[in-house]
Amino acid sequence: MTAQRGPFATGIRGTGSFLPSGTVSNEVVAERAGVTAEWIVRKTGIHERRYAAEGEATSDLAVAAAEAALVDAGVEARQLGWIVVATSTPDHPQPATASLVQHRLGAIGAAAFDLNAVCSGFVFALVTAARLVAADTADEGRYGLVVGADVYSRIIDPSDRRTAVLFGDGAGAVVLGPVRSGYGIVGSDLTSFGRHHDMIEVPAGGSRKPASEKTLASGEHYFQMQGRAVREFVTAELPASIRRLLAVCGTDPHDVHHLVPHQANGAMLLDVLPGLGLPRARTHLTVAGHANTGAASVPLALDVARRQQHFGDGDTLLLAGFGGGMSVGTVLVRWDTAAAPPR
Repeated sequence: MTAQRGPFATGIRGTGSFLPSGTVSNEVVAERAGVTAEWIVRKTGIHERRYAAEGEATSDLAVAAAEAALVDAGVEARQLGWIVVATSTPDHPQPATASLVQHRLGAIGAAAFDLNAVCSGFVFALVTAARLVAADTADEGRYGLVVGADVYSRIIDPSDRRTAVLFGDGAGAVVLGPVRSGYGIVGSDLTSFGRHHDMIEVPAGGSRKPASEKTLASGEHYFQMQGRAVREFVTAELPASIRRLLAVCGTDPHDVHHLVPHQANGAMLLDVLPGLGLPRARTHLTVAGHANTGAASVPLALDVARRQQHFGDGDTLLLAGFGGGMSVGTVLVRWDTAAAPPR
């Protein structure tokens, strides 16, 4: 996928992120899960995470991240044509969380919808929104807003050490718009593997198993994951997606300057990285302080790296998401400091 329009391309104009104020230590999580703080660090590389406060929902985090991204881009909400919120923990089944974000931002006239590809969601949403922006025929040249936001603390069984130690809450956002020709979104590779849909799931609460006393008692409203199977899936499919992406874009692996991956598990990422074939890429990791924030993890890490001024003009970024579905999404971005200048 190439997002090119006339003398301009479509790329990232601004970034933003938001973390709840409540920091939760490994000691607190370990006590509930029946493990030690040292065990959590050894198995995951995570030292702490943030949990949303009581009454704080996914849309609240999404709005805060979106507002930061809009300010960074110098774009007003009324200039938005599209708002895509990637989340698997919406405020409620309907309406879309994106509709709440649109209302609170005052983005009158923007089309707003949610996208659920679990932890791959932000990358899937970024590609979707970039195509919409690139195809826009409006004279005023509208912008796109992409938000990844999740509140996993609400769907985690605190006694399940396989999942409780991994997750935190957060949101990240980018504003998409015109950038110089040859910059912006270069290409993408999105793939779903539905045959593995049961590797990651929340079994109850939908139309297959509606909420009931039985499903609540059996814990089927909690997030469930087959950890070893997921690791094997990522080890095989993430490198394959990266190879396809680079081949389609005609990009040498040595020319990738930055890797911004989904912050699934720090220990797992360190094991997977050597097999990705990106010998010169600087990997940006925030998992130690943020944990796994679902669809928010890629834009959160992107915003942190941006604020630390790690991206130079023309640098090639590879964003990589993977998660439930199962799904894998990778996208190549050529950074335009003229459109997104250092802060």
